[in-house]
Amino acid sequence: MEDFEGQFAALSIAKRSEQNKDPTYLLDIDCSKTAAGAGNQQLVAVSCSNKSIHVYNKQTLGLVGQYSGHSGPICGVRFAQTSDNLLFTASGDGTVRCWDVRTPGTDAVQVFRGYPSNVFSSFDVNCSDLVICAGTEKVHEDTFMVFWDARVVNSNGTAGAQPLGVYSESHNDDITQVRFHPSKPDMVVSGSTDGLVNVFDIGTDTEDDALLATCNSDSSVSSITWSGERYDQICCLTHDEGLFWWDLAQLETEEPITLLSVQDARETTEIQGGHLDYLISGMYHERAKKLVVVGGTNTGKLHLLDCRAEGLRHMCALQDSHSATVRCFHWHTGDDSLLTAGEDAQLLLWKPGAEEHSTGKKGLMKSVSSVQQKTRVHSKNMWKRKK
Repeated sequence: MEDFEGQFAALSIAKRSEQNKDPTYLLDIDCSKTAAGAGNQQLVAVSCSNKSIHVYNKQTLGLVGQYSGHSGPICGVRFAQTSDNLLFTASGDGTVRCWDVRTPGTDAVQVFRGYPSNVFSSFDVNCSDLVICAGTEKVHEDTFMVFWDARVVNSNGTAGAQPLGVYSESHNDDITQVRFHPSKPDMVVSGSTDGLVNVFDIGTDTEDDALLATCNSDSSVSSITWSGERYDQICCLTHDEGLFWWDLAQLETEEPITLLSVQDARETTEIQGGHLDYLISGMYHERAKKLVVVGGTNTGKLHLLDCRAEGLRHMCALQDSHSATVRCFHWHTGDDSLLTAGEDAQLLLWKPGAEEHSTGKKGLMKSVSSVQQKTRVHSKNMWKRKK
């Protein structure tokens, strides 16, 4: 336990990205699994509020490429699991685009198009890089999870790969999260502003058969994380700072599926000499076998929380870093490093015991998060087994 907590407490800023001339919010982040791109460097991709994607050298945080082509807000960025040269992004413009990071500034090598009314609000690529899934906003009465075969290659990528099909019956409002299982390519979980978190096995023929379980968060879902030694648990965060931790291994037993339920982490998490304004997301620390939740304050301070059945316990704070709300992070187990980015347009690299050597200036933007706080009143039935 001491090593686990000490690892986070020892984190300090190693690198800071250069300040952009036109500051934009940094919204989502992903890191290539191994070395890729020019010079075999490990890469970091960040989606920006100006509809562009920036790619950085992870060790130096030097900008190595930019991509543009989306006409709507970007709702996610993901490196391929099996090829670090490929980067996927999805947008409210109704497309998922695949970029080759070896050729910065060029057009997407593949465009996956949804149906005419689709406005994508979330997406993911499965662990085998064979299936892409994007969730849509609600348009009229329709809310979809759209699927594509990621292997489709057209002679002209911009012509657009067509969907394999959709799920349309399981959510009735904007789908804010889609997350494939880390090692089971057919298992995917979705979350929505309708408060529901659905678990699917897409290897079955119909949507009804695919739906394995439905959990109810009682509020708009903001983040979903797979956790547990077998990754059979789900950590769900909500837009009103709630947390729900479910154990899918208990679906076929009489044991409760809910490991922890926190209605408002801001009120129940004790932080000595400080406070919590929001939760960002969770991460599972494989070596320590612990679920960690990262939160922060509107002035840029980060809090790392140990998630346990008794509740959230504050481990440490990372200070003197960001100057505004932090939107996203990426933890890399290989070198125990943490990447963070947010509304001050800054990308930071944290390492245990590091000393910052950078010409980048600290961001001066100070703003309250523009994330819409969507709350709903729902049934108090927290979950149900698929009959």
